[in-house]
Amino acid sequence: MAIQRMDNVGIVVDDMDAAIAFFVELGMELEGRTEVAGSFADECTGLDGVRCDIAMVRTPDGHGRLELAKYHSPAAISGGPRDRPHNILGTHRVMFAVDDLEDTVARLRPYGAELVGGIARFEDAYLLCYVRGPEGIIVGLAEELPSHGPSS
Repeated sequence: MAIQRMDNVGIVVDDMDAAIAFFVELGMELEGRTEVAGSFADECTGLDGVRCDIAMVRTPDGHGRLELAKYHSPAAISGGPRDRPHNILGTHRVMFAVDDLEDTVARLRPYGAELVGGIARFEDAYLLCYVRGPEGIIVGLAEELPSHGPSS
């Protein structure tokens, strides 16, 4: 077998505390924080003189994790405007299943979340939306709707 599982998704942030607060409010749990530096970090990243703080947050079920990284050296490089559209090449979002989408959006607003579009209904199966979170990353939210009609 080539892989065992997806371990985490990495996100470089400028304000570590704000990013942690956002994802904890979303419902993730802070697993830990540490500083990373040294030759192994330089070799792995292909950068020289790496010194960064990292924080790992995980979903309540323990299967999904985000690694948040704040670079002190070398300094983080801007990837362009933080309000990039959804159809830009490269990583475009991370998606989370939530139990109450409208409540989740309301709770995230004080942490800087803004709807990218609107809250959309996909058939009778899901409510879906995208919010712009820390560093402009698009965070997808999906609420599975209860079935309507008789069982098949």
